[in-house]
Amino acid sequence: MSASLHIVILAAGEGTRMQSALPKVLHPVGGKPMLRHLLDTARQLEPAGIHVVIGSGAERVREACADFDVHWVVQSERRGTGHAVEQAMPEIPDGARILVLLGDHPLIPAKLLQELIRESSAPLSLLTMVLDRPRGYGRIERDRIGRIAGIVEDRDATPAQWAIKEVNTGIILARAEALRRWLDQLGCENAKGEYYLTDIFAMAHSEGLEIHGVVAPHPADLMGANDQRQLAALEQRHRERQADWLMSRGVCVADPARIDVRGEVEPGRDVRIDVNVVLEGQVTLGDGVIIGPGCVLRDCDLAAGTMVHAYSVLEGVRTTGACAIGPYARLRPDTELAEGAKIGNFVEVKNAAFGRDSKASHLSYIGDAELGERVNIGAGTITCNYDGANKHRTVIGDDVFIGSDTQLVAPVTVEKGATIGAGTTLTRNAPAGELTVSRVRQTTVEGWKRPKKKDP
Repeated sequence: MSASLHIVILAAGEGTRMQSALPKVLHPVGGKPMLRHLLDTARQLEPAGIHVVIGSGAERVREACADFDVHWVVQSERRGTGHAVEQAMPEIPDGARILVLLGDHPLIPAKLLQELIRESSAPLSLLTMVLDRPRGYGRIERDRIGRIAGIVEDRDATPAQWAIKEVNTGIILARAEALRRWLDQLGCENAKGEYYLTDIFAMAHSEGLEIHGVVAPHPADLMGANDQRQLAALEQRHRERQADWLMSRGVCVADPARIDVRGEVEPGRDVRIDVNVVLEGQVTLGDGVIIGPGCVLRDCDLAAGTMVHAYSVLEGVRTTGACAIGPYARLRPDTELAEGAKIGNFVEVKNAAFGRDSKASHLSYIGDAELGERVNIGAGTITCNYDGANKHRTVIGDDVFIGSDTQLVAPVTVEKGATIGAGTTLTRNAPAGELTVSRVRQTTVEGWKRPKKKDP
């Protein structure tokens, strides 16, 4: 947005109340670490620099966000928010505007930050929000004519100040030269013995400077997470936003409270999504796609008209035409289904391509295979693709019929139009148009009696 904008993200907190070995800012919301959400938002602002202050679990945080172009700043001693921002200042030139964000506030809308930056020309600005129950938040103090005069932290507040419902979000915009001056004046005479960044507001007010405040319209978008309860609340808000976005694109979402989007979804027209569906990674849903209840899709590209029945799990699946999947199907990476293909209940497919109108309707495993058109896979069929060390491929031609309970021991080819009798273990190629069977001849033993238990 501006070549003079620098963003400082405070991400050094230990997150003690999370009771987890995972660094606080790496806890996921919508399947993505909180800090990555914020970095994605920061990039939309097109700043001259992004500076991330890290401390606890610094190396893990770097690794999790290694693909972002940021300046990492290590805060070796955690001495408060003012001290944290001060660590980033040497890399920021005078004349810049500094936007301070909190690493555990992942859902801040970029449009709201753009509004704050665009509308504020004051030396110091901040986002505030109004809460019915503001406990734990710094209260916004205003003077007699309504100007922001300072921020008092919750633990340092008086009973009268506790009654204030307008609170600090922690999102601050300041001119670099002024911020540098105020940081040099910070003290630590407070209940925690820390250098509070919020003390700069009283300094600015005492200098007679304007402090520009913007009240956020949706407080839920500016909430942070200090414990697992608050993390769950963020997850709920993210779920609401994603469901709302899908519905704005015309998707029929059966229940917005029961869909989890943990990635990026590109929907077509007339898509229908039933309850308790989880969408992860990159998911593309063509026109008229229907997703049944309880399904999980990860990194899938489903063509128009594809139907995924209840409780199916798909990962790395691509359909090139309308086809049917499930219920209770598991499709693993590199599965490709052509138009008219059918994968039925309790069928697992991995690294396999099904041609037009080919089907495996129930209770089969098809892995490392290539199926032509109009192939029928009988119940209980498996491709034996792994010899204990290497994977091998099964090739099945057009119009092949595979009888139930067949084992195809790869590498093996079933040529066009072949029929494989039920119960066959196929270890050699099956010729085109012929019936191939490997089966022990059935015998009846006359006069045989079942053994009986002996009397005690």
